[in-house]
Amino acid sequence: MKLLLSGLILFIALSACSSNWRESTEIEVLFRDAEATGTFVLLDASTGKLSGYNHSRAETRFVPASTFKIPNSLIGLSVGAVESVDEVLPFGGQPQIIKAWEQDMGLREAITISNVPVYQELARRIGLGPMRENLVRLDFGNNDTGTSVDTFWLEGPLEISAIEQARFLSRLAQSQLPISTEVQSAVREIVLLEQGEGWTLYGKTGWENAPEPGVGWWVGWVEKEDGLFTFAMNLDIQQASDAGKRIELGMASLKALGVL
Repeated sequence: MKLLLSGLILFIALSACSSNWRESTEIEVLFRDAEATGTFVLLDASTGKLSGYNHSRAETRFVPASTFKIPNSLIGLSVGAVESVDEVLPFGGQPQIIKAWEQDMGLREAITISNVPVYQELARRIGLGPMRENLVRLDFGNNDTGTSVDTFWLEGPLEISAIEQARFLSRLAQSQLPISTEVQSAVREIVLLEQGEGWTLYGKTGWENAPEPGVGWWVGWVEKEDGLFTFAMNLDIQQASDAGKRIELGMASLKALGVL
């Protein structure tokens, strides 16, 4: 009887999850034509409905890579590791794989060029204990920092799914995270990408194992007069040229779903 009941509960849960998802054949074609293996998720904040491509992968967790710069910024500002997004942090003086990273800078500039060493310095200033506590408060993926404060989002054990990314960003976009509204506003400001007639686009890329093959991310949200839509996409990067497909496919997917 208990086994039957457990099976029924699982069936109901899976059915509910499935009914909240609309698979897009248009996005499937986009990924197929680009010869990309990945997923795209769109969350309508007003209804909670999800749509996109490859539901199974959308529920699969991956290392967040530089998309973690968003919660890293939130935590750093909230605990006072930096006073503002413009307080300059040192990059450490070591040669970097990207020459632009070899300079001290604030979070506003660092998040734009995805400066890894500057954000590693921010994480060290936060400290492992406060980082872990605040990560749990924010509920970001599996909330697992492991034992290395400046690599857990680059190499693991922190992982998050595309659906979890979209839901996390929905809370940030609406100032619903358990962090001051001023901090949330400051972080939204530094991930603003572009604006058009009636819409504003925010986003952040990530590349686990960069510059080697791995998993690439693009996450963000679109604010429109008629609603708020958060999104997350990830794909397998087989070679460096695949990195450009993150934003290319992401933008095409947003257009296919009528968001842009």
